[in-house]
Amino acid sequence: MRPDADPAEVREWVQRHLDPLDSHPTKRPHRSDFDLNPELMPQGEALKPAAVLVPIVQREDGFSVLLTRRADTLRRHTGQIALPGGRMDPGETPWDTALRETEEEIGLGRHLVEIAGLSTPYRTGTGYLITPVVGFVTPPFDLTPNPDEVAEIFETPFGFLMDPANHERRFYDQPGGARRWFYAMTYEERMIWGATAGVLRALYDRLYGATLG
Repeated sequence: MRPDADPAEVREWVQRHLDPLDSHPTKRPHRSDFDLNPELMPQGEALKPAAVLVPIVQREDGFSVLLTRRADTLRRHTGQIALPGGRMDPGETPWDTALRETEEEIGLGRHLVEIAGLSTPYRTGTGYLITPVVGFVTPPFDLTPNPDEVAEIFETPFGFLMDPANHERRFYDQPGGARRWFYAMTYEERMIWGATAGVLRALYDRLYGATLG
């Protein structure tokens, strides 16, 4: 399915490839920051539950994904590109967390998001198990970044993010000499990498039936 196909067909196609909301993240196969570095995977680590929203916006010229650049004042992942989301509070569902965090971070009301389903859980190198909640957003809407968390809000074409030609493999050398590989997607001088790129790569794999390679 081409991302620029009929919008109704794209919505139905995406939803058909996602897991229903009652799927339990710890009982589903997951992807991780260690997919390209399996030898670095920690063993026996207790993972903290988290959730992000993958907000797919329907524009007249096609679909795009809302992304943020994290504030420079944050203690961790300063200035990195991120999907809205965060750690789950006790008693929350993944979609509760994703919608709450999205409203807090960028001012997108939950009533504007039509949840399509859940994508592949993603384990981060910092010990979180993220449940990506995919939702469709139809304009018009007004966004207000929370200055304590978000420096910038922008959109990237869905077709660009779902094109494997744009999924770069990069690496950095850790102290001690271990080489860490990761996915990156560079759009208009913004580099999307780390867990955000991993979540988007996993969504591509679900939609197009690809395998890690």
